[in-house]
Amino acid sequence: MVRVFTFASGKGGTGKTTMTINLGTSLAKFGKRTCIMDADIGMANLGLSIGLEDVPVTLHEVLAGKASIHDAVYEGPGGVQVVPSGISLQGFQQSDPERLRDVLKDLTERLDFLLIDAPAGISRDGVVPLAVADDVILVVNPELSAIVDAMKTKILAEVVGGHVRGAIINRATAESAGTVSQKMEKVLGARVIGLVPEDQNVKKAASAKVPVVIKYPTSGSSVAIRRIAAGLAGISYDKEVMEPKDSFIDRFTKVIFRGKR
Repeated sequence: MVRVFTFASGKGGTGKTTMTINLGTSLAKFGKRTCIMDADIGMANLGLSIGLEDVPVTLHEVLAGKASIHDAVYEGPGGVQVVPSGISLQGFQQSDPERLRDVLKDLTERLDFLLIDAPAGISRDGVVPLAVADDVILVVNPELSAIVDAMKTKILAEVVGGHVRGAIINRATAESAGTVSQKMEKVLGARVIGLVPEDQNVKKAASAKVPVVIKYPTSGSSVAIRRIAAGLAGISYDKEVMEPKDSFIDRFTKVIFRGKR
């Protein structure tokens, strides 16, 4: 049975799209039939991030009733399937976000995991992705404003019937991780399921339009993301196979990481 995760944030710039891409790629490389979908029909950054900005059919056409969802699925890095959104303003205006519910029914029959990149903030376009997921995961930066905004998103998710599984702290530093993790769990009322450290390799990989878990697989961010993906999939995390010796991320998260290893 397919498991649907929606990745959400209270503000833009938290790394939500990057997290969706890399977790989806990691799950695919674990052998799971995985699809990532860009439900941010206004900004549509997911396809741009992996070189799928010029595809002929996108989620825009599907939500406008002009195409089947199966026509908008493309092969992505590491074997992950990708449903990008379009980048045209006209396509955005013609899209009906409410169609997403029916679209998902047609898409999920042959999947193990569907990861949805939701619009940032509180908007009409963002309600359906929060409501249709089995679990909503908040992507938050280690700063007060991001935590407060994430709280608003959590409340909205619960109002529309969504379930918030937890939060990922992205771009964390070793100095702030423990304190921020504790504060976030207290404020959000949701556990921290993983921390991803500040890592310049993420920007380098993004410039190359390649997921960091493929471009720099031994980097701290990649190891952290694979750990989170293993936890989401219920996979036993084989540290000896999945990490370099004396991994920085092992030392970084050994006290506060809560997922499976």
